[in-house]
Amino acid sequence: MPDDAEMLLDLIQQAFYARMPIDPPAEALSDTEVLIRARLEPPGFGVVASVNGDDVGCLLVSYPEPGTAMLHRVSVLPGARRLGVATAMIRDTAYLLADQGIRKLQLLARSELPLVQRWWESYGFTPYDTAPHGVIMRIDLPHPIHVPTAKAMELLGVRLARLLRPGDLVVLSGQLGAGKTTLTQGLGLGLGVQGQVISPTFVLSRIHPGQDGPDLVHVDAYRIASPTEFDDLDLEATAATAVTVVEWGAGLAEQLSDSRLEVDILMSSDPDDQTRTVYLNGVGERWQGSDFGEALFQEWGNV
Repeated sequence: MPDDAEMLLDLIQQAFYARMPIDPPAEALSDTEVLIRARLEPPGFGVVASVNGDDVGCLLVSYPEPGTAMLHRVSVLPGARRLGVATAMIRDTAYLLADQGIRKLQLLARSELPLVQRWWESYGFTPYDTAPHGVIMRIDLPHPIHVPTAKAMELLGVRLARLLRPGDLVVLSGQLGAGKTTLTQGLGLGLGVQGQVISPTFVLSRIHPGQDGPDLVHVDAYRIASPTEFDDLDLEATAATAVTVVEWGAGLAEQLSDSRLEVDILMSSDPDDQTRTVYLNGVGERWQGSDFGEALFQEWGNV
């Protein structure tokens, strides 16, 4: 990886020169190949994002203290912005670090760029400490929960349901066949709602009335192409009193609430391995400071 220093330096400087000038200038503008090469020496490493075979973004990772990683030089070329490149890089890096047992991820946000700081907050980062010309922001990394079978995925949903309350928004992500609907079926069992929970692909959303608790609103956003189409579902009418679960909701469902529970389900690269890895990420005041991930992880037995 140190041999990639020249390529990474080019990506970083293209991205940072295209940003709004600030005073003092971003340190990235004075980076050198020698400095980048040093940052790539283990245990540090870099991540590169590609779109259609072209490298369009990168970031660097260091370990300032045990159990904590730090992001540096998060860079996306101007022509690749608003494509979700930064989000994908950060998400995949976070999961890689979580698999290593890292529990905290942090970064420096410049105080001269409040819009950038708010973007990090929307991802779940919160201010942790002050720094020259900025603030250190931090996020708790999810525990990877390994789920070997569909029945186990349903059971995970039952256990996860114990943590939910009226007004909660759950956003499910994962490939086709990853187990999003199976997890939702477990949520329905755990919440004790009426009706069989099945994929609402063609009707887009279903309401399952609760018997002794909140209703479950189950949404499939796979065929929804824009936030305007998502608005047409009128989910705000039930958002405060129901548990709303949105499959394929990343990039759409966030408008429903400032707080959400993101559930990403990753499939094994081995087609014969049915194990799924589930990552739970709580965003917003509802989940801030909560140890729900730790509690669920311990209960599941992945210690």
